[in-house]
Amino acid sequence: MNLTAANQLTILRMLLIPAFVILLLYEYRGWALITFLGAGLTDLLDGLIARAAGQKTTLGAWLDPMADKLLLATMFVVLTLPDIGSANRLPVWFTVLVISRDVAIVLTVAVVNLAVGPRTFRPSIFGKIATATYIVTGVITLYFNYLGQPSPIVTGFVYASLAITLLSAGHYLVQIMKLG
Repeated sequence: MNLTAANQLTILRMLLIPAFVILLLYEYRGWALITFLGAGLTDLLDGLIARAAGQKTTLGAWLDPMADKLLLATMFVVLTLPDIGSANRLPVWFTVLVISRDVAIVLTVAVVNLAVGPRTFRPSIFGKIATATYIVTGVITLYFNYLGQPSPIVTGFVYASLAITLLSAGHYLVQIMKLG
């Protein structure tokens, strides 16, 4: 196993997930924001480091999207919970749509690999934009929750995230249809 600096950052992102949840549930909103922001930055840095150092690995190709999915699914669920006393909550319908998109992508890749044989699916530019938009949506929501202020900016980011979710889902669907 090759634990490059990029892979170590990805593993750090996964380790920050339970810390983020615990901090948020115990109402350490500032620390939860910092922890989530740090986790989001590791997503940016691991890819940059892997490319710059020529350290792209098979392990990293599997770990990075898994870490993203875990971090973002966790963020969506905890920021949707009604009982955490936050000024801004993500709508349930939105969380269901985003997580359903990710589950559909993962299951489709698994089915294609089982039915057709191993295929490499390059990350979609729209998927990358969606991930970045989700992270920013989480940071904005956490920031206004830290301030204890409801904000229409959160709603704006929810709808921006919804738009990129639908666009990226459509793009993935076109890619899958090209395989058949």
